[in-house]
Amino acid sequence: MGSSHLNQIKKKIKKLREDITFHEKKYYVDNDPQISDYEFDRLIKELQDLEKKYPQLITPESPTQRVGEESIEGFPSVTHRVPMLSLDNCYSSKELREFESRMKQSKENWVNR
Repeated sequence: MGSSHLNQIKKKIKKLREDITFHEKKYYVDNDPQISDYEFDRLIKELQDLEKKYPQLITPESPTQRVGEESIEGFPSVTHRVPMLSLDNCYSSKELREFESRMKQSKENWVNR
């Protein structure tokens, strides 16, 4: 891979990170989403795929490295009796079946504690 190709990838990753940060603020802070959840998820997925392919380009500031955003004031905290697990996005029946399998396994692990 040439340095020009890697520079193109760096530019694409930088643009994705900027777009994601913008849309996170519009959604979580301003309560004024500019794109659909699906479109936002596609941006995240594209960034995740690029970072997986080029792990040397991952930075701590990347949206993929954050667990979540700060909550909006006025929403109470809730303690769950059973752990809330990742709600990965599913866009195919295969992904949905994989999600169901993970949830069943997690439930078995929780019940058998």
